[in-house]
This record gives sequence, C-alpha cells and structure tokens, in this order.
Amino acid sequence: MFDELNESKFFHVSSVLNRRSIERHGLDWTRMGAARGIAGSRGPEVEGIFVCTEETAGFFLQINNTGGPADLWAVDGVDEELLLDNGHGYFYLPARIPAAQVRLVRPDIPPQGGF
Repeated sequence: MFDELNESKFFHVSSVLNRRSIERHGLDWTRMGAARGIAGSRGPEVEGIFVCTEETAGFFLQINNTGGPADLWAVDGVDEELLLDNGHGYFYLPARIPAAQVRLVRPDIPPQGGF
C-alpha cells in the first residue's frame, strides 16, 4: 500500500495538529487535546495508543473525522503480545510510546470522505 513504509509492522493515524506533540513526546493519550481522535472523539477512548497494520491503515485514514488532514506514523518496537482489543476489533497498546519509536511516514493526508 505505502512503499516507503519498509519493514514497520504497526502504524498510528493522527491529526496533523498533533504532529509537533508526537515529535516531541511520542504517542501519549494523556496529551490528547489539540485535535479530535481519528474517529472524532474529544477525549481518549482507552488508556493507550491505537495501532494498526499496513493493511488496515487505509481504513483509519478513510474514517478520519478530525476535521482536517491526518499523518501516518510508523511505530517500532511494539510487543504484539501486549496489544489489547477495544471490544470492536481495534487494537491498542496500554502504554505510552516514546518519540524514539515513532516516525512520520506520510504527512498531510487529506480527508478521504469515505464514511
């Protein structure tokens, strides 16, 4: 799907308004506030960070309900055994992810308008 993603196994989709915070602090649900969640929530849905595979990243980009463009981040070093299902088939890591483990792979992806 995204050739430049190389060997990363997990990804995170977030509003571009969160980019500066992610670059500085990594992925941290307690810092949510600059923009709505990808599904449009005003606050964290879980105490953790949602991650997806390359195959499902397109779905999260399609449901982008942040009110603007999104960024796609590669997330390295995720222990798959620690992932939890939110009850709807979407997985999250119940921990913060340091900035050293994330890298921006596709910035400024316009809303897809699919949902």
